[in-house]
Amino acid sequence: MAFDKAKVLKAAEKFLSQGKINAAIKEYRQLVENDEGDLTALNMLGDLCVRASKTDEAISCFQRIAEHYCQQEFTLKAIAMYKKIDRLKPRDPYIAHKLAELYSTQGLIVDARAQYLVVADAYNRAGQTRKALDVFHKIADLDPQNTDIRLKLAEGYLKEEMKTEAADAFVDAGRYFYDSRNYEKSLEAYSKALALTTDKTGVLRGITAAHVALGTADEAVELLRRAFWERPDDPELLSMLVDASLEAEDAKGADEATALVVKENPSEYTRFVPVARLYLKLGQLNETTRLLTSIVEQMLSGREEKELLSIVNDVLVQNPEQVEALRLLVRINWWQRDMDALRASLERLAEAAQAAQLVDDERYALTQLVRLAPDEQKFLDRLNELGGLQEEAEETLIPSTGLTEVPTFQTFAESVDEGVIETTQPNEHFEWEVVTAEGHHDPSASFADLNENFDSAATTVASEFETNAVTGSGNSSQPQGQSHAQLDGDDASRREAMMRQELESVDFYLAQGYSDIAGDTLEMLERQFGLHPEIQSRREALQAASSTHAAPQSNVFEFGGAEELVAESKPVATEMPMEPVPAFEVVSEVQPKAPAAFEISSEVESKVTPPTPTNNAPAAVGLDAGLAEIFEEFRLAAEEEQPSSNEDYETHYNMGTAYKEMDLLDDAIHEFQTAAGLVNPGDGTSRYLQCCNLLGHCFVKKELPRAAAIWFQKALDAGGQTDDERKALRYELASVYDLMGESGRALDLFSEVYGIDVGYREVGEKIRRLEKEHSKTKIKKKK
Repeated sequence: MAFDKAKVLKAAEKFLSQGKINAAIKEYRQLVENDEGDLTALNMLGDLCVRASKTDEAISCFQRIAEHYCQQEFTLKAIAMYKKIDRLKPRDPYIAHKLAELYSTQGLIVDARAQYLVVADAYNRAGQTRKALDVFHKIADLDPQNTDIRLKLAEGYLKEEMKTEAADAFVDAGRYFYDSRNYEKSLEAYSKALALTTDKTGVLRGITAAHVALGTADEAVELLRRAFWERPDDPELLSMLVDASLEAEDAKGADEATALVVKENPSEYTRFVPVARLYLKLGQLNETTRLLTSIVEQMLSGREEKELLSIVNDVLVQNPEQVEALRLLVRINWWQRDMDALRASLERLAEAAQAAQLVDDERYALTQLVRLAPDEQKFLDRLNELGGLQEEAEETLIPSTGLTEVPTFQTFAESVDEGVIETTQPNEHFEWEVVTAEGHHDPSASFADLNENFDSAATTVASEFETNAVTGSGNSSQPQGQSHAQLDGDDASRREAMMRQELESVDFYLAQGYSDIAGDTLEMLERQFGLHPEIQSRREALQAASSTHAAPQSNVFEFGGAEELVAESKPVATEMPMEPVPAFEVVSEVQPKAPAAFEISSEVESKVTPPTPTNNAPAAVGLDAGLAEIFEEFRLAAEEEQPSSNEDYETHYNMGTAYKEMDLLDDAIHEFQTAAGLVNPGDGTSRYLQCCNLLGHCFVKKELPRAAAIWFQKALDAGGQTDDERKALRYELASVYDLMGESGRALDLFSEVYGIDVGYREVGEKIRRLEKEHSKTKIKKKK
């Protein structure tokens, strides 16, 4: 018999309306078994299992949904679902590890660290110190600048005889110390790594860089020489030795090391050029020309005559009669076929050779000059004095023997000249271009429908917005990052009124026992308005309330919009909102941007669940004092650290939306309030309005219409709305007043909407119903 999904679903809803939870669970099990892709039914089954105290089955359902979202790279939805599991099974290491990985992909460093600490604590209690250290390493990777933690982590690895991991940690610390220009600590960390690792090349590179930055490159040379004795076949090590010798201004050592490099790879002949320049800098002109003579033909063949000519000219500046340099100059001019320059260089060579009594050189130069300028009698006369034309005169006196004899490593110089090298690092410049698309509003759409257009604005948080006047004041809105202290006098009074209104909402939260929400609101107020006596008094009241009672927790199910709550209540099946929410709350789904390379940890995928800590397990099993100190520092950082700059408006808004879809309303409220605190009502965008709208919807779902009214009223008071948005806000606020039983205020607002648009969302029928109720109330009062 074919499976009739509609029939089974109808039976499940019937059982649910009758309060027969177990019977409804059986029906939903059939739905899930026959349609594994029905996430709505799977989520409903999980919720029903929670109500029936079948926690394990509920977790299994929610975990399947979370894993599906992970595979589809819906990271925020996966986080929301794992948070749902976390409430059923707090501090579970497996779930904590999943959450930590997902948080880290979203850049939520503080949250990721808190979850990793749960995993590390579980390993610690089980005495698995090595695995705890691996988790600490992941925590350290979240904050690369915390080098002190990395050093302590390395010491912890060392105590566990994990030398490879310890070396890696020391290398990481050394690299970050170097980047922060703390070269002495960088050298110390690299030196510790050198004693532990077998792959010394990378560590030696770091040590060399640190020595060069400290001006002690000669020490790096000695270290590299010893390493090269041990591994003479390592070309990278030899290359580092050349560079270090140049930095140490050890010209002879650099010369000999470069010769070994070129012997193995003749195409590296250009590495002699910086050595020649070093000889020149040290005033050793003969060594300079010797090196250039050995590579002149290769450089000319490689079209590198300009660099060669530059060095030769520098030599001649110091000694204009340096014969070897003049030979090179003649060869270069001959290669360039520059006859005028060639004649001039030959004349200089002839004069210098005559002064140095180098007959062969002078005779060669005069022979070439006679051929170039046969009319110049003086060249011929002098040539005749020397014995006439040189037979078979070649174009150049440069020998064709190639490179000089290649030295062996044993002939390296032992002395090292000290020198100071200045290092510069190029600045990197970034350009960011953000394009903002304007949205279009449908006049017939509800206010919640307008959220679909809000999503485009949420993606441009990091850009600069061009602001326009949104109220009658004619003032341009302030940039997001500008201080509130720069507002003019008129805005100051408005801000004071806004703060008072926010404080009223705090008073309401305190009266209702919602300490968490009150605390979040106070933090938002302190960020917006700074320290204030009124805020401080509420904080003291919050602390007093927290010490006497805790905020109530209850299982909350989504029953639709405020209009549906006005009707006669009846049991309704919970649905995970895979489609837009009905009635006036139609909020488009905010899809998070998938990371470029989303991966789930191999440890998690293989489901190697860390051992669950027991209540009677000692807190420091297998944990020495050093590791305990690391754990404590991480714990304190997780408690005290403020959210990083990466946790921007868009991140919190998207997280709030995901939590709301998962029916985690308290978490959604927290995220939306945080997002609202990161923006200003008059920043020229709809972001603040958007948060107020969704906060109102969340409180409606929690059946707290008074709190919802506060946020809808804030949205109206913020100003800057379009006519359609203002109309929709009045309608939402009227619906909330209707829920609260304040028919008079609801009737006034519905009448305003009716006066603008008589066909807006059946507002006429609502007015007629409220007028009847209002008239009945008056009659009762008269009686």
